[in-house]
Amino acid sequence: MIHLLALAVPASKAAPVGQHAAGAPGMFGAVLALLAVLALIVGLGWLLKRLPGTGFRPAEGLRVVASLNVGAKERVVVVEVNGEQLLLGVTAGGISPLHRLPEPLPVIPAATLPNLKQLPNFAQLLAQKLRKEP
Repeated sequence: MIHLLALAVPASKAAPVGQHAAGAPGMFGAVLALLAVLALIVGLGWLLKRLPGTGFRPAEGLRVVASLNVGAKERVVVVEVNGEQLLLGVTAGGISPLHRLPEPLPVIPAATLPNLKQLPNFAQLLAQKLRKEP
């Protein structure tokens, strides 16, 4: 028992608060570990994009034409498959075909869509609000 007490470090010789022990990693090690984790995430994302069947790439011959939310988790979707359009009901429980459209939906002309160049962006709106004094 006396030998164990002799090995204990007195409180006056302990490392001051704010200093690391000899084996603890410093700020450089933490930044290096963070960069390694970020590189791993980016590398895995790149790899998953190149693997077939991962779902990141849109399927060829399949396109969502229109979508309408009809509830919190329910939607009605028009999907075009090889030139044929289908009306599908999408719920949390699954997908069910509702109707096969005899002719494709009409394309919305570009004139009816809002011109995005005329809309102010977030930076412009924020600068405008910050310039106004209460």
